[in-house]
Amino acid sequence: MNRYHNLTEMLAINRSAHAYFSQLPAHVCRMIIERGDCVHSQAELQGYAEQLMHQND
Repeated sequence: MNRYHNLTEMLAINRSAHAYFSQLPAHVCRMIIERGDCVHSQAELQGYAEQLMHQND
């Protein structure tokens, strides 16, 4: 698994992560961006996004 310095670096390098992120609801993207320094892998991105989306259920 690739690890990145932060969300910005990951989205710039990892096409798959960028595609996933761009399909998320806007409010979820905003919350992830706020904590972007804590996101270091695509697995972390997906786990955090899932957690945020389930909070709204």
